[in-house]
Amino acid sequence: MAKILKIYPENPQENLIKEVVDCLKNGGLIIYPSDTVYALGCNIFDIRAMEKLAKLKKTKLEKAHFSIICNDLSHLSDFTKPIDTSVFRFLKNHLPGPFTFILEANKNLPLAYKGNKTVGIRVPDHSIPQLIVKQLGHPIASTSIKDEDEILEYSTDPELIAEKYDHLVDIVIDSGYGDNQASTIIDLCSGSPEIIREGKGII
Repeated sequence: MAKILKIYPENPQENLIKEVVDCLKNGGLIIYPSDTVYALGCNIFDIRAMEKLAKLKKTKLEKAHFSIICNDLSHLSDFTKPIDTSVFRFLKNHLPGPFTFILEANKNLPLAYKGNKTVGIRVPDHSIPQLIVKQLGHPIASTSIKDEDEILEYSTDPELIAEKYDHLVDIVIDSGYGDNQASTIIDLCSGSPEIIREGKGII
């Protein structure tokens, strides 16, 4: 049964963030808020947690392209090939924000990402995921929570989300209603931005 933690971005309690971080360290799955939609997350270096995340998304891990959630751009060189100054400047101008940037991956990707030539990087403009990543000491893997509803593509009510994922995740962070618009996905592999999916972020 999932534990529901009420954490709000204006004044996130340190002890509750620590509880989330401990859960991630122990291979747990979490549902957390962002500057776009609610999302599922896990420890990027825990292969079993990554497999559980893939199973939840009804896909195989090797076919899953989970985003990497960072709290700033300092982790970029850990997972991506060197980028030129103009690309870095572009990233810096748009992050933190509601964007997922596709970049060329390097060979240091965590085991679950091995074989991926590209990787999606997110730095949400939201204190809760930023604090989680900061306290954890490294990024988390993430995927948006989609809804089967024909009108609303993304679930916005944390109580309904908690009900649906009650026996599937370990912690649900209730931070109030979320957005129903996902991040804008931009491919930067060629050096110039190419919009793959239009979302909340506007260039």
